[in-house]
Amino acid sequence: MQSLTVKSRYSTDLVDITREVEGVVKRSRVERGICYIFVPHTTAGVVLNENADPSVRKDIINALERLVPWEGPYTHGEGNAAAHIKAALVGSSQNVPIVKGRLALGTWQGIFLCDFDGPRDRQVMVQPIEAEATDD
Repeated sequence: MQSLTVKSRYSTDLVDITREVEGVVKRSRVERGICYIFVPHTTAGVVLNENADPSVRKDIINALERLVPWEGPYTHGEGNAAAHIKAALVGSSQNVPIVKGRLALGTWQGIFLCDFDGPRDRQVMVQPIEAEATDD
């Protein structure tokens, strides 16, 4: 497993990490299998979505803010309950197929670290896993 350090720039930030994850897959030499991506933070997550138009990121951030505003009747004493809730909604992991040594993402898909309590350095764990050989 390889750990990537990703720097977010804003309090809420979706950082495109597609190229970094592709680099891990390429160096692994896994030709067919799955790439497991995990974010070991309780106020961050990882999502697959469009990476061609940056306005999609802004729309996602705005929609999550409407669903879970920063200020609310939360009981968590640290003051970042909204970040924890957003991370729970987004999720902490993704699996992407590996086909012919490459991530099998859709034409417009990218992989994003979602930081809901930044800016800060975040770790992203990436594990390419080789599929077992089959007789087909």
